Amino acid sequence: MFTIEQENAVMTDTPTDFVEVATAAGRVRGRWRPTTGGRGNPRSAAFLGIPFAEAPIDELRFQAPVPKAPWEGVRDALEFAATAQRGDPGVTLIPEPSVEGESTLNVNVFTPAPSRPGPSDAGLPVLVWIHGGGYFAGSPASPWYDGRNFNRDGVVTVSISYRLGFDGFGWIADAPSNRGVRDWLLALEWVQQNIAAFGGDPARVTIAGQSAGGGAVLTLLGMQQAQHLFHGVYAISGALADVASARAEAFGRGLAATAGVEPTVAGFSSLSEDRVLALQKKATQLGPSSIGSVVDEGLPLGPTIDGDLLPRSTRESLVAGVGADKPLVLGATDDEFTMAFSDAEKALRWVPRGPLLKKLGLPKSARREYLAANADVAALSTARLAGRLLTDRMFRAALLRVVADRGAAPTWVYRFSWPSGHFGFAEHCLDVPFFFDCLDGPAMEPLAGPNPPQSLADEVHGAAVAFIVGGDPGWPRHEGVGGVARVYDTPTRDVADAYASVRPLLDDAS
Repeated sequence: MFTIEQENAVMTDTPTDFVEVATAAGRVRGRWRPTTGGRGNPRSAAFLGIPFAEAPIDELRFQAPVPKAPWEGVRDALEFAATAQRGDPGVTLIPEPSVEGESTLNVNVFTPAPSRPGPSDAGLPVLVWIHGGGYFAGSPASPWYDGRNFNRDGVVTVSISYRLGFDGFGWIADAPSNRGVRDWLLALEWVQQNIAAFGGDPARVTIAGQSAGGGAVLTLLGMQQAQHLFHGVYAISGALADVASARAEAFGRGLAATAGVEPTVAGFSSLSEDRVLALQKKATQLGPSSIGSVVDEGLPLGPTIDGDLLPRSTRESLVAGVGADKPLVLGATDDEFTMAFSDAEKALRWVPRGPLLKKLGLPKSARREYLAANADVAALSTARLAGRLLTDRMFRAALLRVVADRGAAPTWVYRFSWPSGHFGFAEHCLDVPFFFDCLDGPAMEPLAGPNPPQSLADEVHGAAVAFIVGGDPGWPRHEGVGGVARVYDTPTRDVADAYASVRPLLDDAS
């Protein structure tokens, strides 16, 4: 897959390379590029960095997003716009570049059929992607999030940006809460208002994301006021935040006290962006001894139960039936966070398993059952067992709870089990390039190893397309405690009770 920079170098920029679309705020100019795979639509038009809101700076910095004012003439949408991520946070295996600038609230639209001739034409289904990064990092400018191969298969694709870290989610006494969530909502409203001009159908929108992005789409699934903005949800390794309001306030007050300012808009506005980022990094820095507490308490920055935009936890909303009419696909890799122990594998051979597992939150009452259910992993090494337990507590048990909360609502579950040719297990982020069918993209070998199987990408991507187009990914719904899940591996198979090894963690009331 070409990067945008490579395309700019090889394209001659003749008039036929460009295409214009009229949005509600003004016209934008995009560029045609080829798709890959030799089937479906042979080309895709990319419109990059279209602002959906005014730049969140100065008096707008800690406020709800303000829709972008109209512009005159044609606005070039040929390069990625500014990102909320600054510098290299060093937290992801996905290439997610930072782009300098102030207008960080923007969308990237990829479409095979811009400028349809009339409103009577049926639009194509739409995928809206929300990037991950722990709610403090990540970038929609990743070449892996290029929607060209979803375009090839008849799906218009949009990637959105949002404010990160304290600017997006931090508690401030006199500022609107959940500013990053409000960014998601305004971006989705932009899609509703504009996507038909790009050939998409606003009545067929699937929201999807990975890690924090997966948590974002689950948060939106549980928001009553967001229900009209999408019609299906695909959550990859979803990490719900649901930060308690008291914890959010304590974090905000603590940050202000460290900085020597009042915990108000005026106080935080007196601090430079770099200063806030430095304070945030210091306050959220994790060490090996704090991993268990993070699993128990969650992240300090992220969607917050504020009594306003989010009046209750996502799980409580799902139990109450919010989003029950929306089809949902969710799953995780088998060893999301096993990498956290890779460097300590030799040292952990001499660490008694009991105290280590206790520190990672495995209650003694569940230890024997959990070890028996995960005997294959336990036989590999203490590091692999610790990584599996951390994965199960942070991701796999959580997704099973969401499935249970949904009751009879249409839900499909998968496991991504194919072991990376580099790490030897299915780590965090590994399934993303399979979802986007971009195994020929940059920085692939450090994540997946040499020659990852294209046949598996065909299966993962094909099921995603089937779900976005028709609301069914192609395997049985998950029903009951031991429902069927798709296990992505070589070969891929559908397995009843595929998450049985996680069940010893579900005996408690949570």
